[in-house]
Amino acid sequence: MRIGIVCPYSFDVPGGVQSHVRDLAEELIRLGHDVSVLAPADDDAALPPYVVPAGRAIPVPYNGSVARLSFGLLSASRVRRWIREGEFDVMHVHEPASPSLGLLACWAAIGPIVATFHASMEKSRAITAAYGILQTALEKVSARIAVSERARDTLVEHLGGDAVVIPNGVSVRAFSGDSRIPGWPGTGGALGFLGRIDEPRKGMPVLLDALPEIVARHPGVRLLVAGPGDADQVRATLAPTMRDRVHFLGLVSDADRAAMLRSVDVYVAPNTGGESFGIILLEAMAAGTPVLASDIEAFRLVLEDGKAGELFQVENSADLAVRADLLLSDHRRRDDLRAAATDVVAKYDWERVARQVLAVYETVTWSGLKVREDSRGQLFGRFTRLKDDV
Repeated sequence: MRIGIVCPYSFDVPGGVQSHVRDLAEELIRLGHDVSVLAPADDDAALPPYVVPAGRAIPVPYNGSVARLSFGLLSASRVRRWIREGEFDVMHVHEPASPSLGLLACWAAIGPIVATFHASMEKSRAITAAYGILQTALEKVSARIAVSERARDTLVEHLGGDAVVIPNGVSVRAFSGDSRIPGWPGTGGALGFLGRIDEPRKGMPVLLDALPEIVARHPGVRLLVAGPGDADQVRATLAPTMRDRVHFLGLVSDADRAAMLRSVDVYVAPNTGGESFGIILLEAMAAGTPVLASDIEAFRLVLEDGKAGELFQVENSADLAVRADLLLSDHRRRDDLRAAATDVVAKYDWERVARQVLAVYETVTWSGLKVREDSRGQLFGRFTRLKDDV
């Protein structure tokens, strides 16, 4: 099948949607499909061979974060050319309601469209104001996917309609292994954080507020931080006695991301909200690292109400410190969480999730129609399940 996937956010900047698109594309390619991804990116950016750059992205505040989007005459021209040259059996647009390539692609498309919705948010004035414009694009969508029940609720509330829930995936084999950062985790205990360190909803301040109490109970504990942002600015907010405890790696590659997660005793996700899923939790679980996460709905669902990871009260640094102390002190509890996480994360392996997405493609394309000639040389066909073909 020829599949065109549209990513709305800059592909050369880390993010959950970008990772989702990349991993889905690579799994579909592994299954034998012809896949092309269109995404905002500079023309000279280092991109995988299946990614077509649609031009430089512009940073725009969106859903408590900064999204790097691409919209305008140049982007519209590249979208039309990509669609024309791609001759796709199906086009898969991510976040079509964002003012970026997905919206442009829906307007320009002439074939079947599948849309995936990732965002979780409260009522949006911007989406309400743009509802009429968005509907002219969304009415062309043949099938809708939401990555979680929360993302589905957001879609229904803001735009109407419904969607099948197919979760984010994780490449379990990519995060399995035993490579670690030299010297980590050490003997004094190690916590990890991965995300944009200067984005409030990622919760870095909550974790740093808890650190002195954790150190008081575990004098040798260290915190390993990976992700974009101004490390010097964050370091300046720390008490002098805490600065040597926190080690910043900056932006890390995919391989280093897996090694970083395996290099800590507990991965901490102190996010304060605005998450529709918890892909970083799955990555830590796939790496074999116990998870301590804030009790937001998206994380609670992924961790199955604490079965596969420890939960603490949202934005409560004192509770975070107590729970971190318990995990660092209890090897058996960490082993139990690893065992439970192994079973849970298997349900999100891309080998399984990609086939669920392919089944949606089947409902809107001719991919399930096996065409052959009858005895008179005429064409006829019968529908079959896609799973028989992949």
